Amino acid sequence: MASIRTETVIDSHPDQVWAAIRDVGAVHRRLLPGRVVDTRIEGEVRTLVFPGGRVVRELIVDVDDTVRRLAYAVIEGARPSLTHHHASFQVFPEGADRSRLVWTTDLLPDAFAAEVRARVERGAEEMRRTLEEAAALR
Repeated sequence: MASIRTETVIDSHPDQVWAAIRDVGAVHRRLLPGRVVDTRIEGEVRTLVFPGGRVVRELIVDVDDTVRRLAYAVIEGARPSLTHHHASFQVFPEGADRSRLVWTTDLLPDAFAAEVRARVERGAEEMRRTLEEAAALR
């Protein structure tokens, strides 16, 4: 199983970063506007709609406010075609008003690790920009 871990330092207070991450129904507004055009929640399943209409369904496994950790698993629509995809975000303080966002993704088959790593790194950078822009407006 491939495991991908990215760490991104964000110029925003950990409470603000965590508020956006834990808002599982607002990915299209608070984390990845433009990359995700809509988010829907039905019970424990989150549906992400991408430009062009592609849909990804994710099971929200855990939202832990105590350790600021969100875990989820893609259950439908993964690209490339993965047989297993589980990921988590965790937010840590990084100095006075900064945060460290750790995104860990486990996937099978291993052959897709490089492609998924590139997507995760690009997504982490887009989230960092979005979160810093929101922080600047406060």
